[in-house]
Amino acid sequence: MARTREFDTEAAVSRAMELFWTRGYEATSVRDLTQHLGIGQGSLYAAFGDKDGLYRAALEHYRTTLAAAALRSLEEGADVRTAIRALLTERIRIAVDRGGQGCLAVNAVCERLPQDAATRRTVRDMQDATREALTEVLRAAMERGETATRHAPHTVAAFLVTFLNGLLVSSKITPDASALELLVDVALTALD
Repeated sequence: MARTREFDTEAAVSRAMELFWTRGYEATSVRDLTQHLGIGQGSLYAAFGDKDGLYRAALEHYRTTLAAAALRSLEEGADVRTAIRALLTERIRIAVDRGGQGCLAVNAVCERLPQDAATRRTVRDMQDATREALTEVLRAAMERGETATRHAPHTVAAFLVTFLNGLLVSSKITPDASALELLVDVALTALD
């Protein structure tokens, strides 16, 4: 008879996400994970397959929690500049408040690509969702006359996602929210 899992897998994934975010994939051993999660190695393997499986679950948890919350802020009905500024500054705050840990997704790209195709897919899905949400917000803003029409909404959205990635890398080098937020003002001139 199979043993019942003796831990909350969702809580374990959330805690693993924090550890991977703090230390990175390579610097986090299975032993570190089992100690941090308070589970045995057999339980980790039974629930997630291996360290890679837990890492993918942690990235997916990041996508469905923090990344999804950032996108919801775009839908709150503020004018486009306010909504985009809020999205960008919130991402800066999260990256900087963690002592310069940056963004888990951007960190994953920097550490794991080009070798890890699964990480590439997960992060690309996150970025695609952000770009699509921004495109829709920008399209509606252009129709209302809130922004210039010299660039296609998809192009401006792609620029903003690329800019955000650079900001999140910079947050690891200079974890100073006020300095990084000044750059947001420059990026928003793309809407003029």
